[in-house]
Amino acid sequence: MAVNSPIPVAADLKPVAGIELGYAEAGIKKPGRKDVLVLKLADGATVSGVFTLNRFCAAPVQISKENLAAVNAGGKPIRALMINTGNANAGTGAAGLANARATCAALAREMGCDAQQILPFSTGVILEPLPVEKIVAGLPKALENLKLDNWFNAAEAIMTTDTQPKAASRTVEIAGHQVTMTGISKGAGMIKPNMATMLGYLAFDAKVAQPVLDVLVKEAADQSFNCITIDGDTSTNDSFMLVATGAGSLVVDAVDSPEYRALAAAVTELSVFLAQAIVRDGEGATKFMTITVEDGKDAAECRKIAYSIGHSPLVKTAFFASDPNLGRILAAIGYAGVDDLDVSKINLFLDDVWVAKDGGRNPDYQEADGQRVMKQSEITVRVKLARGSAAATVYTCDLSHDYVSINADYRS
Repeated sequence: MAVNSPIPVAADLKPVAGIELGYAEAGIKKPGRKDVLVLKLADGATVSGVFTLNRFCAAPVQISKENLAAVNAGGKPIRALMINTGNANAGTGAAGLANARATCAALAREMGCDAQQILPFSTGVILEPLPVEKIVAGLPKALENLKLDNWFNAAEAIMTTDTQPKAASRTVEIAGHQVTMTGISKGAGMIKPNMATMLGYLAFDAKVAQPVLDVLVKEAADQSFNCITIDGDTSTNDSFMLVATGAGSLVVDAVDSPEYRALAAAVTELSVFLAQAIVRDGEGATKFMTITVEDGKDAAECRKIAYSIGHSPLVKTAFFASDPNLGRILAAIGYAGVDDLDVSKINLFLDDVWVAKDGGRNPDYQEADGQRVMKQSEITVRVKLARGSAAATVYTCDLSHDYVSINADYRS
């Protein structure tokens, strides 16, 4: 069970005009599970995304980036997104690229569009050939059950080691226009900032110019999916996509407009929720931790230190054991790579407990207070650097015995 993360209710997930979703059970890895998903877009929709920085990025990532670049170069608009689980199609070389293109071509034939108008995505086992025949065979079924209100099924269709689907909706009013947005995400392991094995899809019914959407997706990702870490591994397949269907009445065509700021705030809030849902469902996780670094020279150094704490297996295992061995946090701060850091000015807090004062143990700190906080299922670690006014926040989870078991048995 994910940490303090209830399973979404299908009825609470709002349809977004201009996008239909359909799934199939193609038997890619196991029979009887949803493993192919198609998101069909209405005319006038715009799409933008950010992807993994792993140099071994998967074939579908390469093709999605190519097809989005073609749109920006004046090509035909994207008509559909296609996702399969059970196979990552990564580490598969030229054959993997050919297989991904073959699935795009198959969906394009079914929809009557060009293969370049399809964005493919995959998640699952790396270094295994993509079962093209199974995916192609499942596409007609996915198109047959296209519905506006299929978001819950869509969330289930992109799961791998997730213990539950991740999805949410929001309705906001911007400049007198109602905007509906719904998003889904997946991921539970192989999660590290710079995108993580995570997938995220968020659609809303505003009409947004392509250059504006390209800015918005990066802004939202940097405050959400690029602020999570479970195990420090950056996947080959990470992708976060925004779809502006254009079916609503709000039009946003400039990043310096109040409409953009309001839309960006709403999209970012929902993105943070979906990103946190991944951490809460981390493989074997029992605790959710927020790590905030404050008073830094700039956000980059604050984030570097927050990541260092969040990635540390020693810190994460201490939290799992509820062991207030908090010197491990100081060590992680020290090796984060901020070379001119004056540790004599650092203050460390565990929720409301002041642990380290001016670089040393706070004379008033009692281990019983640290133990009390460590036993909670949600914990905030706060570090004050006394170097400036910048801050950054990273979300992570503990590291348990179950994480080892899950990943030792991943391919079975």
